[in-house]
Amino acid sequence: MSIKVAAVIGTDLYLTEISSGEKRIIGDEPVDQGGQDKGFNPYELLAASLASCTCATLRMYVNRKQWAVSQIATEVTLERDPDTQSTHFERIISFEGALSEEQLQRLLTIANACPIHKILSGTIEIKTRL
Repeated sequence: MSIKVAAVIGTDLYLTEISSGEKRIIGDEPVDQGGQDKGFNPYELLAASLASCTCATLRMYVNRKQWAVSQIATEVTLERDPDTQSTHFERIISFEGALSEEQLQRLLTIANACPIHKILSGTIEIKTRL
């Protein structure tokens, strides 16, 4: 699988247009960082990727199993320690629907197998060129 995303910034401090094909979103920095807070900052985009992928992965599984779940919500908190350069994610998942403890445990396993979770948990290599 190959995904291409582009980002372009003009002279407005930190206001970035992010695109993939015909889809567009805005990236920005908070006001206290010199931005205008008109879009998600890069850390929020990263956390949003994990939250979105978790919800979609769980929805696919729940639908396949035909379990009566009307809503899946995922909240992700990203904390970055600048001293140790470590990053910590906390993910809280909730369901609207009657699920047994066994089903909930299976859904936890499935959440940990979502593609973005696997990427963030694995080895990441970034090659940069001009």
